[in-house]
Amino acid sequence: MRKNGEIMKKISIFALIASLFASSVVMANEVNVFNARHYKADGELYSKFTNMTGIKVNLINGKSGALEKRILSEGADSSADLYITADAGRCGAMDAKGALQSGLTSVAIKDAVPKTFRTNKWVGIAKRARIIYYSPERVTGAELSGMTYEGLADPKWKGRLVIRKSSNIYNKSLVASLIKNNGKKATAEWAEGVVANMARTPTGNDRAQIMAVAAGEADIAVANTYYLALMLSGKKGAEQQEAAKKVKAFFPNQNDRGTHMNVSCAALVKGAPNKANAIKLVEFLLTPQSQEHFTNNTFEFPMINGVSPSPLVVNNLGLDFKQDMKTKLASYGKNQAAAVEVMTAAGWK
Repeated sequence: MRKNGEIMKKISIFALIASLFASSVVMANEVNVFNARHYKADGELYSKFTNMTGIKVNLINGKSGALEKRILSEGADSSADLYITADAGRCGAMDAKGALQSGLTSVAIKDAVPKTFRTNKWVGIAKRARIIYYSPERVTGAELSGMTYEGLADPKWKGRLVIRKSSNIYNKSLVASLIKNNGKKATAEWAEGVVANMARTPTGNDRAQIMAVAAGEADIAVANTYYLALMLSGKKGAEQQEAAKKVKAFFPNQNDRGTHMNVSCAALVKGAPNKANAIKLVEFLLTPQSQEHFTNNTFEFPMINGVSPSPLVVNNLGLDFKQDMKTKLASYGKNQAAAVEVMTAAGWK
């Protein structure tokens, strides 16, 4: 009886160990996403991923600056697997600070995302362009003919341009791309011309710039593509919907390198505790199903081929434009400090 008792005791211990091991496996079947994209649609997408794979997505939502500060301060103790945010400049800056690791190199990722839009540490999951919006009542076709980003400094636009603050990441990346293509000196002169052409001190978000053109406060504005479709959708109210109907979109630099492109990006955090699951999630975000979900809910351009943008984008922005495939988005992070220096020196508020 004593021997049987000892056997039962050993079996119980083994069962307990097995149970604990199984629990740890279940607990590990997750991925922690530090998320700076604030779209309800993204949450729906992560739920689909969990239903398909059984991998739980733990979302830590917040503003990009706060999430970046937390990842950097926690260092090796961070629970973050992926940092998902808007703008390649942010992912590039985190890479420069040593917060990311390589690993986004699977065949599925490489096949889906062109080299221009990825590194081995972060990849684009959806595209956008930063373009010019104009009033068709006050801007002629001749004025826009051959228009470039460089042309925003032309004196003919004096008092007619609105654009966001220099601290805005979208502007940092745009200026960084100009530094990459034209050099710092030429871009510094350009920034001075842009400031001289501003109709007002920079204020508000991208939608505020479009509304300023609609209200007659300016003739041209610089803003990302998805904002026009967002306004036209009515999700931001009737006032913004009506304002969006009063402007037209123009894609700059069609006669040379193409229109400035950017992405929402997914970055693999250094020391990610669930690296394999993080890679699986990125691969899932690049499937046609996920890309269609992005385009129809966030009005971004798809990262992969074979998926069409939202009808609102197609009908009001079009598809037939030349994208800048020459300027690698990794340069946005590398030239970010220089971009800030150039804008500050020019008096760009």
